[in-house]
Amino acid sequence: MKNFFVKTKNWFLNHLPTKRRLIQLYSALLFNSYLKGYITGDIFKGITKNVCTPGLNCYSCPGAVTSCPLGALQNSFSASNKTAPYYMLGIIMLYGIIFGRWICGWLCPFGLIQDLLHKIKTPKLKKNRVTRVLSFLKYVILVLFVVILPLIYAFRDFPLPAFCKYICPAGTIGGALGLLINPNNSGIFAMLGPLFTWKFVLSVSIIVGAVFIYRIFCRFLCPLGAIYGLFNKFSLFGIKLEKSKCIGCGKCVSVCEMDIHHVGDVECINCGKCINVCPTKAISWKGSNIILLENEIGEAKTEEEKAIVVAKREKRVGLFKTITALVLTLLLCGSLIYFNFIFDDGTSNQPVQEPDTGYEIGNKCPSYSLDLVDGSGKISVKDLKGKIVIINFWGTWCGPCKQELPDFNRVASEYDGEVVVLTIHSVYTREEAPDYIAEHFPDSKMLFAYDLPLTKNVDMYFNLLGGTSSYPRTLILDENGIVVLTQDGKVEHSLLVDTIEEIKSKK
Repeated sequence: MKNFFVKTKNWFLNHLPTKRRLIQLYSALLFNSYLKGYITGDIFKGITKNVCTPGLNCYSCPGAVTSCPLGALQNSFSASNKTAPYYMLGIIMLYGIIFGRWICGWLCPFGLIQDLLHKIKTPKLKKNRVTRVLSFLKYVILVLFVVILPLIYAFRDFPLPAFCKYICPAGTIGGALGLLINPNNSGIFAMLGPLFTWKFVLSVSIIVGAVFIYRIFCRFLCPLGAIYGLFNKFSLFGIKLEKSKCIGCGKCVSVCEMDIHHVGDVECINCGKCINVCPTKAISWKGSNIILLENEIGEAKTEEEKAIVVAKREKRVGLFKTITALVLTLLLCGSLIYFNFIFDDGTSNQPVQEPDTGYEIGNKCPSYSLDLVDGSGKISVKDLKGKIVIINFWGTWCGPCKQELPDFNRVASEYDGEVVVLTIHSVYTREEAPDYIAEHFPDSKMLFAYDLPLTKNVDMYFNLLGGTSSYPRTLILDENGIVVLTQDGKVEHSLLVDTIEEIKSKK
């Protein structure tokens, strides 16, 4: 029996979380303190959403009380009137100068998820030449999806957070799935389209890959890590190497699971594993005199002097750690109490941010003036504010488009005065539209318009509202012009009615 208790005690001691793991868990909980969001199925929209966390933590996650710096940077390109978004660039640079990729190793919630997945006992893919080459992919993603594409669409006055929209798994796992698993959001399932399918498949692939490949997303895909890595050499906190003590044994590189070439380079996430294996104690923490770990105590002339130095340092470090732990505990407890019990539903007493302009559910639909087919003038979504608007992109050459038009015509009659059905004909074969409308819908209550002509400086409204290559495409907006449904392909009459009634019930 005694051996049993000894073994049990040893097991618990061997499986206690490390300081790094505790800090990761603490950060994830602090940045996602709005636990009530997982119960209500709502996104927190309080004033703290104006603050960016250092790591990848999606704005749309039900528990998130802050914003992701990467998402904020992309959106700021569109909101900065085609000038550099100095505020967001400054915030990211500040994080980089202070922490570098220490953020990735210690503070990023998505990094924690990957670390836990990698602990599952399976065969692991070790780093090699291929993984080192793949580590450059995140820089391509940074330039293309975080900078170039958002800038291109900013000059079109159309926001496109390309990385968040097409790649980011944190948004899909924490945001979309976090909302979809809530029964209160069951109606959203009918609104999912090919884009969500793509992101879901990509996210599942990353999750599965993280089991076999250490930090697959951080190493190959994360543009935020690519940015922070550029500051590793200059950051105030992180790993440092005293070259005069280094004997070039290579143990630090061998124990590291990232694709580093040397300690503290752009791939280093400052996890600290290399410190314990260095035989000459050449590796230590920047700022280790007061922070996490120290392996240099300075030179002392006698053993007695050395003991005095060690005792003073241990006392100072112990006091600092005690005060820090107390402050952080109070901060976390206060955050959990405030966001879940004091702050009324996260929105009622705080200014709500205007929704982003775009074509995703929850976005404010962009408005452009379109020519009416009958030549009577122009029409735009902005002109229809106050009514539920159904936007349908169609063409006379599209069989499914013509099959569903009678259902839209029926809805326009059933909800006359409450709902406006705006059908927008494709730029292709637009000359056929007037005759087709006159023959099949001579007395229709629908509004018929032409899509924007495709020119060098203007894209089609179909593309600006998320269309790719397939027709028909339908969007439904509430009375405030907010997108509540998007669907590619034919729409059933029942779905139109159900969506309209759901919007009306929320008045």
